[in-house]
Amino acid sequence: MPMPGGAGAAAAARRPPSGEAAVAAPRDEEQQEEEGEEDLRDGGVPFFVNRGGLPVDEPTWERMWRHVGRIHPEGERVAQRIRGAADLPKIPIPSVPAFQPSTPIPERLEAVQRYIRELQYNHTGTQFFEIKKSRPLTGLMDLAKEMTKEALPIKCLEAVILGIYLTNNMTTLDRFPISFKTHFSGNYFRHIVLGVNFGGRYGALGISRREELMYKAPVFRTLSELIFDFEEAYRRCWHTLKKVKLGHCVSHDPHSVEQIEWKHSILDLDKLTREDFRKELERHARDMRLKIGKGTGPPSPTKDRKKDVSSPQRGQASPHRRNSRGDRRPSGEKKPADSKAMPDLNGYQIRV
Repeated sequence: MPMPGGAGAAAAARRPPSGEAAVAAPRDEEQQEEEGEEDLRDGGVPFFVNRGGLPVDEPTWERMWRHVGRIHPEGERVAQRIRGAADLPKIPIPSVPAFQPSTPIPERLEAVQRYIRELQYNHTGTQFFEIKKSRPLTGLMDLAKEMTKEALPIKCLEAVILGIYLTNNMTTLDRFPISFKTHFSGNYFRHIVLGVNFGGRYGALGISRREELMYKAPVFRTLSELIFDFEEAYRRCWHTLKKVKLGHCVSHDPHSVEQIEWKHSILDLDKLTREDFRKELERHARDMRLKIGKGTGPPSPTKDRKKDVSSPQRGQASPHRRNSRGDRRPSGEKKPADSKAMPDLNGYQIRV
């Protein structure tokens, strides 16, 4: 059965050959999730990440084709057929959507999702862009800009970063990450989408092997209705939803030095009744509304640019800082007061 969600591969890829290390080394599952590596492994099957940048270097290129040979039903024959062809058709490069000021937000979201879909899902088993969740938003937005230039196939986590980038100018739209963990046939699978809220209605942007696990138009009256719709879609794929992780709203400032808060609420369905699950989802929705209402939600590009980006010292005192791991709220627990944490300032340069 084809695997739904963002990551996954055939069981033949479970063990890389000698000398090749998969991106996610075997370790305790909870430790792996705590360290943010859940997107690098799915159903016990690791996939590779291109850490050498673009253009792809020769070792990464050859490793990718070997991996394709292991996971594809036709084995190495498909790789030989593609690599040996001299007349492969040119793949059209999708155009980044541009909008008139009068274009309604729902139409813009459809255009963004159409663009993400046109990039196509990456089935190679090698993620072309390395996404470090601990990077400040400004670094991730630079990476998203590179995605639009290269126009390569993407996986679900890349689609979330790209969705944030392409909706940054929609300041009336709230964006927040939603992660799913499901169980099927003895294995766990993970997927992530970008939740959106416009005018009090919820929806989602993303990419998946399954049509029903990506785009959701902003028509759901509550967050719980949106999540239950995803749950039903998983059920049709014979997957059981086990855990949902919800982040807080993402800043609209592409130059923000904040980190994305990926896991503000962690809801374990094995520990919650159906009604408690619904209440926790609505509690998270209220938390997001209150945070925005108090002015501690997504800052506008003009208001916070001067005070947050002028120096790293001031960035430390930003009221929008991501919570530390110890402050995440597990199922049914009240989240304590926000704490301040320094972002990972490696790998990017503050622009003034």
